[in-house]
Amino acid sequence: MISEGELLWAPRREFAQASNLAVYMKWLGETRGHSFSNYHELWRWSVTDLEGFWSSIWDYFKIHSTTPYKQVLDRRVMPGAHWFEGSRVNYAEHLLRHEAGAAPGEVVFHHVSENRPLATMTWHELGRQVRILATQLRAMGVVPGDRVVSYMPNVPETAIAMMAATAIGAVWSSAAPEFGTRTVIERFSQVAPKVLFAADGYRFGGKDFKREGEVRRIVSELPTLQHVIWLPYLDVNGTAPDFPNVSSWAHVMDQPDVPRENFRYEYVSHDHPLWVVFSSGTTGLPKAIVHSHVGVLVEHLKLMHFHLGLRRGSNMFFYSTTGWMMWNLLMAALMTGSAIVLYDGNPAYPSLDFLWQLAAQTGVTSFGASPTYVQMMEKAGLKPGETHDLSRLESVVVAGAPSTPETFEWFYRCVKQDLWVTSQSGGTEVCSGLVGAAPLLPVHAGEIQCRMLGMDVHAWNDDGVEVGNQVGEMVVTSPFPSMPIYFWNDEGGKRYRESYFEVFPGVWRHGDFIKINGRDGCYIYGRSDSTLNRYGVRIGTAEIYRAVEQVDAVADSLIVCCELPGGQFFMPLFIKLKPGFKLDDDLVRKINLKLREDCSPRHVPDRIYEVAAVPYTLTGKKMEVPVRKLLMGWDLAKAASRDAMMNPDAIDYFVRFAQESKDYDWRGTGRTATAKA
Repeated sequence: MISEGELLWAPRREFAQASNLAVYMKWLGETRGHSFSNYHELWRWSVTDLEGFWSSIWDYFKIHSTTPYKQVLDRRVMPGAHWFEGSRVNYAEHLLRHEAGAAPGEVVFHHVSENRPLATMTWHELGRQVRILATQLRAMGVVPGDRVVSYMPNVPETAIAMMAATAIGAVWSSAAPEFGTRTVIERFSQVAPKVLFAADGYRFGGKDFKREGEVRRIVSELPTLQHVIWLPYLDVNGTAPDFPNVSSWAHVMDQPDVPRENFRYEYVSHDHPLWVVFSSGTTGLPKAIVHSHVGVLVEHLKLMHFHLGLRRGSNMFFYSTTGWMMWNLLMAALMTGSAIVLYDGNPAYPSLDFLWQLAAQTGVTSFGASPTYVQMMEKAGLKPGETHDLSRLESVVVAGAPSTPETFEWFYRCVKQDLWVTSQSGGTEVCSGLVGAAPLLPVHAGEIQCRMLGMDVHAWNDDGVEVGNQVGEMVVTSPFPSMPIYFWNDEGGKRYRESYFEVFPGVWRHGDFIKINGRDGCYIYGRSDSTLNRYGVRIGTAEIYRAVEQVDAVADSLIVCCELPGGQFFMPLFIKLKPGFKLDDDLVRKINLKLREDCSPRHVPDRIYEVAAVPYTLTGKKMEVPVRKLLMGWDLAKAASRDAMMNPDAIDYFVRFAQESKDYDWRGTGRTATAKA
């Protein structure tokens, strides 16, 4: 069994020296007089001299602004810090800046879906289509600040629409086509869009899901819409429905080319919104999080070059839908000159190793997926390194949930021994990472390599005191450019402050548990709002999942802790079993012993229940908080949104459990009958 923190890989000297990060450090010495002997010294400078660090990012990447900025940072406060005031930039221009130097035929997109064969798009074709669409949006009356939204799959048309909208200063927002109608309306109605891009449906797992009816209802509840641009995706010969002011994608794009030298980007101010991204929305109205062009631009240049190691000639794949911020990050890879791979469909269809087939076919250098997908492959006994040509693969990005040591070890055992395996953690709120990877550092099992440059991340206890090598609240104590500039329609910034600054005023509380060890390695232990509190000790759910899911019989698990009157609590564990196993006394003892020995007696649940499925959000996160709320007596409508779930039927068990189970008095009624659920 692999141990947490066990050394798994160290970068070869040539790999480290040739990395973007090493080249940048050399540049700092030559141009700024800064000499750093290791990454940790560089990180310390980056969070101490914020102005010096972020101005170096601006200069190093030669950011194009039509006017000079007045200062890097106006004041070190959160929220309310202003970055690069006076500058006028455009995010889309920097996504497409490598088009000018691209060779004829140089590929920017490899794209495939369950109903489209693998194909490519060149840099020049991408730029051509973006300019045509941007020009047509202007002709429709779209002006800077107008909202343009998308209900489309992960296909080149969606990427083109995003770049075209942001190129002219419009504000972009996206929902994936698997989102239900109410979920989309809850998001888009907040931003009052002028233009909607919509597809007729999508295919997943070999099944077609038509979406014309959903789009019709969405359009009916968005009174500000002036144009709908329709993509016949399932039925390529289909015609646009009879919506008001609807045009087909083909009709809009059937226009003369707009030469690059004749196209005018909209250069916007430092506080101009780039896009609106939404929180997962498992409970309540989703938070409409707004980022700026300049803030995301400097952050993504830093992230993609230094922490993901992308460059001209790279090819990045990350399995994502258009409703997750990882799609936005995948697009950001273009800033480095890297190509990207777009896939729309089930990651395990028609076979569990399909994504590895795709990686081999397209020559992926950076492969990304969620830990959930990796665990599926591990349990299926897949060894992609033996069955596919992964000779170009250099790095792996695992994001979306905490990664276990076993996840790391599986890559080295079953994929490739010389591989930079990275885990990254950040979120929609920052549209980036807070802790992640550096190519100069070794990889230890289950450990995130470092705190990212410019991110002043620490672990604090409840009293706001930093704790070393202990689990604490993840906080950021200095401003950073990709903080939200505001929430849409948040009068006076009240909801924004309550979300991140209520617990520690003036300090960003991210909502994750983190441990930072003596070598600055980081461990994420799950959301702090799903804390398990036993005997006054806070427990992160990730450590329980790691132990439980090593038991042969267990396929998946979910745990919550419910507070009871008089300071008591009830901590049930719900497990999904593999075929052929049953939940009997022997298995209960085995699970409890595993938790007691691997973790502590406090980690042993009060009861274990078998479920058919664990509920997940659309972005692959276990729905701990909604389940806990159900067990605490909340109605389903207030606890969770079915449209925001990957597997909506999985929540029904917990609804019944909350209604029928009377083992424990979590509502203060005194009932102690046997559970029926």
